Amino acid sequence: MQQIPKLDSITEIHRMLGLAGPVHPLITLFDPNKDLVNLNRLPVSYISGFYKISFVTALAGQFKYGQSYYDFDEGSLLFTAPNQLIGNSHDYKNNKGFSLIIHPDFLQGHVLAKKIKSYGFFSYAINESLHLSEEEKTTMLAIYNIIGQELNSRIDEFSHEVVIAQIELLLSYAKRFYKRQFLTRQVAHNHLLQRIEELLNTCFEEEQLASAGVPTVQFLADQLNFSPNYLSDMLRTLTGLSAQQHIHQRLIEKSKELLSVTNLTVSEVAYQLGFEHPQSFSRLFKIKTNLTPLEFRQAFN
Repeated sequence: MQQIPKLDSITEIHRMLGLAGPVHPLITLFDPNKDLVNLNRLPVSYISGFYKISFVTALAGQFKYGQSYYDFDEGSLLFTAPNQLIGNSHDYKNNKGFSLIIHPDFLQGHVLAKKIKSYGFFSYAINESLHLSEEEKTTMLAIYNIIGQELNSRIDEFSHEVVIAQIELLLSYAKRFYKRQFLTRQVAHNHLLQRIEELLNTCFEEEQLASAGVPTVQFLADQLNFSPNYLSDMLRTLTGLSAQQHIHQRLIEKSKELLSVTNLTVSEVAYQLGFEHPQSFSRLFKIKTNLTPLEFRQAFN
């Protein structure tokens, strides 16, 4: 079995692409207006040791997005984090754009080193890219240009701070634009909410939980063809609740029904809802209702 290589040196990436060495060993920016980058020179699949933020400015193919909805043909942002598997796809061959590659060590000593891990879009799937409007593309292009200028012509004692600030600004705009994307797909996402309810209804009504266990975010994401983080972030924008909170809400609703209209013990209710340990069910119920299951049953009666 062939071992998948890991690329964790920016200098090595430049060498593979046939480019001159990077100006900075821990960060580089490929600019389509200056660099002729042939991505086919990279391994077909590899593990990335970097944060990578790609700004696609021209597409040779189409983006397939979730349930096949997409907003814009050009101007998309894609994010990857260290230790993710990267693979080339024929659907994205010959695309043009900027690629900002950041070694984690470049962020050390800055708040962003920890904060960057909180941005869920670094673990979104490629078909969950951020599609930019014309105005948003202009904003992102300005940030990439500033970073390029700092890396190529202004290396001094302030460059590191300026570049870090621009990266953080880029990520803040990405968070804002993703929220816009969630909201502008309201029709598609209303259908998504309906599908989630149908999936959970099937789990509860057909009493699958005792054998299958409590529904997970991964289960919902797999059924809906989304990544777990994207699904949760989208739901949080639309409803104020994450995917996990949606599941918990339905569990509590069903448990209240069982506690109020059946004679099942608390342990039997927990088992029917897919909990391996009754204590876990009781703990969740207490957190969500401020009552233990027994206290709720007594209050109801």
